[in-house]
Amino acid sequence: MGDGVTKLEDGQRHVGQSILAVLAGIVAGIVLTIGTDIVFHAIGVFPPLGQWTPSGPLALATVYRAIYSVAAGYITARLAPNRPLGHALVGGVVALVVSIAGAVATWNRGLGPHWYPVALVVLAMPTAWLGSWFWLKQIRQTASTP
Repeated sequence: MGDGVTKLEDGQRHVGQSILAVLAGIVAGIVLTIGTDIVFHAIGVFPPLGQWTPSGPLALATVYRAIYSVAAGYITARLAPNRPLGHALVGGVVALVVSIAGAVATWNRGLGPHWYPVALVVLAMPTAWLGSWFWLKQIRQTASTP
């Protein structure tokens, strides 16, 4: 009987760790992105909120958002109690849903070219996968080192 309780507690602990791993990656990505956005608005790289943003600054935003998304996937995979790729892809699905919602909400608002929200949608899953790939590569290298 004790084994069943222990297995249940272990399962609950893994669910909690899984949720925290995914949330940690998401929060890291959000904090990095919003922090960078605020700095770039403050120093004039981006125009004031609500105004048209040309392609140049949006290309920069796409690059750093992709990097931060890879980092979020890495963090999620690193903290996952098991199946790091699966956990990172859950975070990628959240990013995909948020990116689609953002694209729909801003599509005809005159805030910038349409390629930008499309790029965020397209990059959501590959960057999550890449972040987990970096973590898995690191594990393999560590395991193969004598």
